[in-house]
Amino acid sequence: MTNSLDLLKQTGTVVVTDSGDFESIDQYKPQDATTNPSLILAATKKPNYAKLIDVAIDYAKSQKGDTTAKVEMALDRLLVEFGRKILDIIPGRVSTEVDASLSFNKEATKAKAREIIALYKENGVHKDRILIKIASTWEGIQAAKDLEAEGIHCNLTLLFGFAQAVACAEAGVTLVSPFVGRILDWYKKNQPEGSYEAERDPGVQSVQKIYNYYKQHGYNTIVMGASFRTTDEIKFLAGCDFLTVAPALLEQLKNSEEKMDRKLDPETAKSAEQIPKTSYINDEAKFRWELFDEAVAHDKLHEGIRGFARDALTLRGNLRERLE
Repeated sequence: MTNSLDLLKQTGTVVVTDSGDFESIDQYKPQDATTNPSLILAATKKPNYAKLIDVAIDYAKSQKGDTTAKVEMALDRLLVEFGRKILDIIPGRVSTEVDASLSFNKEATKAKAREIIALYKENGVHKDRILIKIASTWEGIQAAKDLEAEGIHCNLTLLFGFAQAVACAEAGVTLVSPFVGRILDWYKKNQPEGSYEAERDPGVQSVQKIYNYYKQHGYNTIVMGASFRTTDEIKFLAGCDFLTVAPALLEQLKNSEEKMDRKLDPETAKSAEQIPKTSYINDEAKFRWELFDEAVAHDKLHEGIRGFARDALTLRGNLRERLE
């Protein structure tokens, strides 16, 4: 009997794994993989990944600069080292994240993205196998627009609201990662009286709306649902362009024989209730207001940035201890 993971792949969804633990990836046969500072931090706590930290430390020690500069070099090399190892396993692309503390600095985001791409190139990895992961702030979206024009492909992450999704598509970014589970978390905390089962899950509904809008208005940006809490959320988004799933949920799907019907389809999306086209091109004030006004998007975007920045700071502290 075909398992639910295989059935999901048959709906047209490209399965992506969301992990820094590359030793667990191969058994699920994903096309792509995503990482972030939190996942990398968790992986570095495992003894079998110590050799990757050694590579990063040795690289930083061989470079010129003070300790602070070398910490940054070591962190970048650590992210790239994880990415390289993942790319040895998967046939597609890996997403590597720009430091979240740069989320409100367009030029610094672009500079860091170029540094990451250059470091991958030094280590034999072509930029076409990399997605630069950037938070979906106004500055991040504008940085991604410029990077895409240079041929550097971007994954816009920490996406919780419709305005973010529209602005990303208008910027021509390669892929967006709307976070399903974190939206549900917000609603359960802030509106606990609601019923959020199955297709009433607001995270699922958010991705469905973005998917339909993109297909109706001819955007090529890939929709990749992310941050799942249950396999039911995945089931109700079967057929979405991409879905990035943590290993624990991939294992559940692999061990399940539950039916997986296609829920999202380009032609069905086009014939669904039409979502009026809107635009944020050259209208930063409109974007900022609508992001601010959509409380779940505003709250979860900034919470996510703080969380990723904290974990990157912890990684820096660990690397500094090794360097000193």
